[in-house]
Amino acid sequence: MNAGSFAPALVLNADFRPLNYFPLSLWSWQDAVKAVCLDRVTIVSEYDVSISSPTMEMKLPSVIALKEYVPQMRNPAFTRFNVFLRDRFSCQYCGTGHAAADLTFDHVVPRSRGGRTTWTNVVAACSPCNLRKANKLPEQCGMQPLSKPVAPNIWQLQENGRGFPPNYLHESWRDYLYWDSELQQT
Repeated sequence: MNAGSFAPALVLNADFRPLNYFPLSLWSWQDAVKAVCLDRVTIVSEYDVSISSPTMEMKLPSVIALKEYVPQMRNPAFTRFNVFLRDRFSCQYCGTGHAAADLTFDHVVPRSRGGRTTWTNVVAACSPCNLRKANKLPEQCGMQPLSKPVAPNIWQLQENGRGFPPNYLHESWRDYLYWDSELQQT
């Protein structure tokens, strides 16, 4: 592995849990090395790749933990992406999974009928379902959301995010991403 090409570090909070699961908390190797030199993180695991300067050599960190705990927000921001994450990137009318770029959000009670843009009135929808529902109430078109829209907490979004692993997953990260998964007994 060439250090310049790809060697991100998984960032853990001081309690050794990832700051985020989706998107995964990753820092470039340059940012990770800078944080190590500034004594802001502890190296938990390393790659087999080293970098050097005239005065030192070090292996690139693959997992780092912050020295100071960063409190997690209890109430996540109401964003399009978080709505999709809450709904597990699935249309809440037909149940089909989609990439975020292929989803829209739908007002269960349309805005033209007094519906508001809130956690409890917005769901992820594919374009065909959104067009079919149009500005009708669910009872009028027979399209009830598969899950009742609710305001999630940060832990629910984190749990949903764990179901969507990143494209790149270094083996040194596995113990920290799935630390509370049930171990298989032999």
